[in-house]
Amino acid sequence: MEGKAATSSRLLRNMMVRVLLLGVLIFLLRFAYVVTITGESCNRGDFCFFSLPPNLVSVIGSTSPVADDDDLIKSVQFYSSVFRDLISDGFLSPDSKSLCVEATPTGREVFSLREIGVKDSIGISKKALRPLVVKGEGHSIPFQDNTFDFIFSGGGRLGKSLKPLEFAEEITRTLKPQGIAVVHVAATDTYSFNSFLDLFNSCSLIKMRDLDAPFDSPHIREFVIQKYSGGGHHKKSSGGGGGKCWIPGYKTDLIRDAEPLIQEEPLKPWITLKRNIQNVKYIPSMVDIRFKSRYVYVDVGSRSYGSSIGSWFKKQYPKQNKTFDVFAIEADKAFHEEYKIKKKVQLLPYAAWVRNETLSFEINHDPGNEVEAKAMGRGMGRIQPVKKSSSSLAGEVNLIQGFDFADWLKKSVRERDFVVMKMDVEGTEFDLIPRLIKTGAICLIDELFLECHYNRWQRCCPGQRSQKYNKTYNQCLELFTSLRQSGVLVHQWW
Repeated sequence: MEGKAATSSRLLRNMMVRVLLLGVLIFLLRFAYVVTITGESCNRGDFCFFSLPPNLVSVIGSTSPVADDDDLIKSVQFYSSVFRDLISDGFLSPDSKSLCVEATPTGREVFSLREIGVKDSIGISKKALRPLVVKGEGHSIPFQDNTFDFIFSGGGRLGKSLKPLEFAEEITRTLKPQGIAVVHVAATDTYSFNSFLDLFNSCSLIKMRDLDAPFDSPHIREFVIQKYSGGGHHKKSSGGGGGKCWIPGYKTDLIRDAEPLIQEEPLKPWITLKRNIQNVKYIPSMVDIRFKSRYVYVDVGSRSYGSSIGSWFKKQYPKQNKTFDVFAIEADKAFHEEYKIKKKVQLLPYAAWVRNETLSFEINHDPGNEVEAKAMGRGMGRIQPVKKSSSSLAGEVNLIQGFDFADWLKKSVRERDFVVMKMDVEGTEFDLIPRLIKTGAICLIDELFLECHYNRWQRCCPGQRSQKYNKTYNQCLELFTSLRQSGVLVHQWW
């Protein structure tokens, strides 16, 4: 009997030891999850009985296989310093419901906020790491409207986004009226600075300062913006009617720095074109365009794909790695078939005009210019109202549909878009440009490459002027000058 009692006692002790060891194991696993994996501080009232470890790497992890303690500590110190300054300035408080948009994968910004006392803080990132970071992206924030008192976006992530407008609109949407958003970007010039502010047209700029960051771009600019109390759009439009554009100073600076207009009529314009291309100062070669909401190229009078879209715009225009929406406007049916296989080009098979109406479309060549006509393969098309159709120049005449180009432009692009246009319309520019100015649609064009048609000296026949056009070079020069005065960076094109 005594032997059986001893055996039972040993079994009971072994069972108790195993239960105790199991409990310790469960505790250690829980502790490892809360502290080592999630990066959560032990003041949440969760299953955690120890204070924050002094080694930050063990708390919030590292994005690299081998943790760099110095970089990690510097980044946390940087964010903590930024947030403390915002608290001192009254833009952030311990009671603020806060969001970090596209936070670092380990949530260092969120960790910094919580450690300085802003406990109701969360971050979103492509990869969730709860409880500091949940899944989400800047252009699609997974929270309801008017949710947060404070939103932060660091690391220049808005500038790196492929959808900057949606990114900005989502910040504005989820921010409470009169809430504060702080965005860190690398705004390198006045143009990009204003383009950035245009993304937040429901907010006002409260403060701006330059910072030295220990990571990413070392020099960043901090924007503190506040959402309007009503949440509406308060920015003044620059594309109204009446022919008046509000021309911001940063745009006039670009025009001032552009290549000068050629004041004297060139004797050989076909040579002048090649030389002038080397002098052209494109906007993307002067400023940063990454904060534009969309990028658009409109080729008015595009002819074949290789005439200018493929041979010039695709190859030579500096796009800063941006993808442009390309529109080709060409009335001549001879070129329409080619565009059916150009999937990234949208063809408008009509004539750009001042109103919607049927037009006479005439294909012709300069008299005495048979050699050039043969090389071109097809003459240049000219349009005019049917009732005024000219019979002075022999050629192929067809009826085509013209459309109100200014109205189409105002419906197709916005002020926050970056719009580049090439216009070669065989003299119709003297109808289209005044219409664009009158309607205010001209304000939507950032950069224009314009071929102005006048009675220029002919290449084929020395000493003879073109009989196709009755305008003079001085009239073309006046047109270019009026465009630059309207705030459009226009380049002379031949």
